[in-house]
Amino acid sequence: MRKVKNTASYLYLGLIFLFLYAPILVLIVLSFNDSMSRTIWGGFTFKWYANLTSNDSIMDALGTTIRITLASSILATVLGTSAAIGIQYMKKRHAAIMLGATNIPLLNADIVTGISLMLLFTRFTPLGEFSVVLAHIAFSVPYVIFNVLPRLQSLSEACFEAAMDLGATPWYAFYKVVWPEIFPGVLSGFLMALTMSLDDFTITYFTKGAGVNTLSTMLYTQLRKGIQPELYALSTILFLLAFVMLLATNFKGNSKKEVAEK
Repeated sequence: MRKVKNTASYLYLGLIFLFLYAPILVLIVLSFNDSMSRTIWGGFTFKWYANLTSNDSIMDALGTTIRITLASSILATVLGTSAAIGIQYMKKRHAAIMLGATNIPLLNADIVTGISLMLLFTRFTPLGEFSVVLAHIAFSVPYVIFNVLPRLQSLSEACFEAAMDLGATPWYAFYKVVWPEIFPGVLSGFLMALTMSLDDFTITYFTKGAGVNTLSTMLYTQLRKGIQPELYALSTILFLLAFVMLLATNFKGNSKKEVAEK
């Protein structure tokens, strides 16, 4: 009976992994298909990878995506970390109000956020890369706050006060005492903001303006006339980069754990 349960659990786990990763596997296979068709196998080739850098539309969209993602993630991390520190030292009632306001962008539908930001930006500034960066900052800051705030709440104020009593300036005490403790939360918030910005379509679509395309919006426009196979190659490269980063992070974490146990 136990053997049957173990077999059923492994089968269930295998089906879950198949459901999650089969589409990615199909994408990787199609990136090596020597055919424009998504259903006919035309042979194995690397030409879509070779042609990737010479495809101006894809490279322009990639460059725009990288600029917007990095700019919005860095600024959202700075603003979110500062906001988390401010909320931590507020009175409980004021902190609760601020946390409630912070929850609104997380609970709000993307299409509502996108349309409202579009209406706001068209009143004060032309739509373009700058408006997209501002929009991405607006929905990324709450993720940073909720990653940094638990770290601040677990930090004892006595450590900071002790550093001040020993002659440290507020900035030096923050850098030496607070920053090392909250850095994992700041890094998690930055990676979350990076992922959300890179993945966003709806808000970007409403705030980008004419002539500005990220990878997500370019994919949407190409669905009508057929997706270029070079995009399969680029998507495969992005997936492999994310996979390698995940393995490196886990390996580093396991190494630190082994060192600590020794």
